[in-house]
Amino acid sequence: MPELVFFSGTMDCGKSTLALQIEHNRSARGLVGMIFTRNDRAGEGKLSSRLGLVTDAVEVGDGADLYARLVEHLSQGRRADYVIADEAQFLAPEQVDQLARVVDDLELDVYAFGITTDFRSKLFPGSQRLVELADRVEVLQVEALCWCGARATHNARTVGGVMVVEGAQVVVGDVTDSADEVGYEVLCRRHHRRRMTAATSRAAALSPDVLPVSSS
Repeated sequence: MPELVFFSGTMDCGKSTLALQIEHNRSARGLVGMIFTRNDRAGEGKLSSRLGLVTDAVEVGDGADLYARLVEHLSQGRRADYVIADEAQFLAPEQVDQLARVVDDLELDVYAFGITTDFRSKLFPGSQRLVELADRVEVLQVEALCWCGARATHNARTVGGVMVVEGAQVVVGDVTDSADEVGYEVLCRRHHRRRMTAATSRAAALSPDVLPVSSS
């Protein structure tokens, strides 16, 4: 039976890499997929991973009807054997409903990939709806790590390495941004609660509370 499967995890845990692997495996067997994405780091209409892999995709805009897009595609005599939706946390709840309808009415497997919670530890509306509707929710087993070495469970937004907890839910950035740019970092719950990023932890290590090291 076709399924709606939601692959979830923090940033930097291999979601897009797995999406690309699923696409590769199925296309190698002669299957044809429809790939949706939104706000990918590689730019509009791209599905990419931090390993450098990239493929073309359909950019999902506000108000786009994903079910109607599939129906139009199929009615033109073109193939679609499965659907991949990356950055699914950015989908509107009604767009997730449309993906569920693709599974139920068009009988296509849909594989959605996304972050569950935002930088404030609040559920993204798209992810919340996926949890509510998915036939299966798979938490990715590739563990992202906090700067302290513990398993990272939370996403943090940073500006110049300093964690921020206010602002719009969606601001495009990446885990490699620096200086005064908006960036993102994965943290364990303890350091997310303490708002302690890799940059601020290094600053704390230089504080007077640290015992001095003498060369003598």
